[in-house]
Amino acid sequence: MAGRIREDVIVAIRERLPLDQVVSDYVALKPAGAGRLKGLCPFHDEKTPSFNVNASLGFYKCFGCSASGDAITFVREVEHLSFTEAVEVLARKAGVEVTYEQGGAAPRQHGSQRQRLLDAHREAASYYVAQLASPEAEIGRAFLRERGFDESSWAHFGVGYAPTGWESLTTHLRSKGFTNEEMLAGGLATQGQRGTPYDRFRGRLVWPIRDMKGDVIGFGARRLREDDSVPGGGGPKYLNTPETPLYKKSQVLYGVDLAKNDIATRYKAVVVEGYTDVMACHLAGETTAVATCGTAFGAEHVQVLRRLLMDQDEFRGRVVFTFDGDEAGQKAALKAFADDQRFVTQLFVAVQPDGLDPCELRQQRGDLAVRDLIASHVPLAEFAIRSALSRFDLDIPEGRVSALAAAAPVIATLKDWSLRDEYARRLAGWLGMDEQAVLSRVRGRDAGEAPDRHPRRRQPVAARPDPRDPGLIVEREVMKLAVQRPAMLGPEFDALDAVVLTAPAYAAVRAGVAKAGGTATAVGGTEWVTRVRDAVETDAVRDLVTELAVEPLQTVDEEDQRYASSLVARLEEMALTRQIQELKGRLQRLNPVDQATEYNRAFGELIVLEQRKKALRERGVGAV
Repeated sequence: MAGRIREDVIVAIRERLPLDQVVSDYVALKPAGAGRLKGLCPFHDEKTPSFNVNASLGFYKCFGCSASGDAITFVREVEHLSFTEAVEVLARKAGVEVTYEQGGAAPRQHGSQRQRLLDAHREAASYYVAQLASPEAEIGRAFLRERGFDESSWAHFGVGYAPTGWESLTTHLRSKGFTNEEMLAGGLATQGQRGTPYDRFRGRLVWPIRDMKGDVIGFGARRLREDDSVPGGGGPKYLNTPETPLYKKSQVLYGVDLAKNDIATRYKAVVVEGYTDVMACHLAGETTAVATCGTAFGAEHVQVLRRLLMDQDEFRGRVVFTFDGDEAGQKAALKAFADDQRFVTQLFVAVQPDGLDPCELRQQRGDLAVRDLIASHVPLAEFAIRSALSRFDLDIPEGRVSALAAAAPVIATLKDWSLRDEYARRLAGWLGMDEQAVLSRVRGRDAGEAPDRHPRRRQPVAARPDPRDPGLIVEREVMKLAVQRPAMLGPEFDALDAVVLTAPAYAAVRAGVAKAGGTATAVGGTEWVTRVRDAVETDAVRDLVTELAVEPLQTVDEEDQRYASSLVARLEEMALTRQIQELKGRLQRLNPVDQATEYNRAFGELIVLEQRKKALRERGVGAV
């Protein structure tokens, strides 16, 4: 065993490497006031940020799962390392030499297994890059040039070439001091029948796959030769690193090291299907593009993007999926729709009608065509609904009825009731059917039943909203203020239209607040909370009032009047957004020629609402 690491090494690491710098390799952090930062916890799945970092003290705490510690603890837990291995990782990042107490065992010459595997991958990546310049690799260079990539592009993405020889890389790595066991453990080599390792990748173009820190953890390799006359010929078109201590394909997104900063600042991520598609998007200016590595987009990929997007409400981030226009691409898009509830952010899909992928599109039509493809995205919900409709002949009554039966369940899966109703109205327009009949079908009632004029009231008032529901965070925070700090809201809250609250339970609390005298004259405290509790109608709502009274506000300065004002503005903005969406749907159903008067009136109303929304957004900056 190695001896104990000297304390001055630990001190030097902490001095040179701020905690927020370490955490930012894994989590998108945003200021949370008073020298603190906040993000989505990497140790458990959450929708509302509860992971707090105190950079000045060098400690973190998650109020969701109770994880806490310093930079060493963080790296140990997130990377599943020992204490010594975590120190080695941080020391390398900080430029600190690891030394041990006298009397202990001598320092390990080769370091931890993880670091050795990272070193081997870094050396392999450099070797592959060098080989791309060799005469043998002309087939690879031609492949890249034909797809519109020049040498600077190869260098930016670290593209390399694996020679056709069976032991080209393994021989090189042995000369650098790496063992057969290390090459096999890292997936760089494959065990031969005689027990001798040979290169996993041969005669292929190679892309290094990096984690968010920028460390190479695996490779993706593209076949270049169709025949088996050379060692590198044949085999699958794409071959990736197998599961290793470094490489977990369900958690890896190619290009995330290059895209993470732009994803976090632009609140957008573009998910494509291949390595060359990522290259094409980045070179075309869509620098938030990433791709999965030999597996379908899944729940763990969602968690990676969520931590980068900081998607604490449904109107902030956007994830745009690009799929081929063929049947397989449609299935991939619908698979993503099935996982819709895993996302808080808005989901969109961009499909090129002629089936070209981003790489082909850039090659044939240039950078602008790629940007136009991404810009043409439609909501994933709409794509799923239209996909259901595409199977039927909408020119005949029987086809429209069958299409309604197929599309209604798709709409019914949407979690947000306002979206369900909006898409039900759009479906009525697409099918040319009675709007109320379609709404009834989507809500699961027979068309002959009496229409429900107040769909938001269908949810029992007593139902307690999920405190983690991202679509209700603003509503919950405003209601906490109304119960805890009513004077901060004042008459502005009392004047709000009832439609700003979509959760019936919060609307019931608001009714209790009004019955208790309103926030305009309330001073807060125990007496105020008691008055509100006594004013509400059910025990369930009374319990919710108590819950709102004790839950901490999501602000460091609980007396900050600007915080309250921005929340109210954000609440109004969200209600206005729903109103704008409904108006846009009405415009879509109007004929601008035959119904010009009504169309122009609605269009003018839309302009006014958009201007008002812009003003509210500016006021709402800083709300949760």
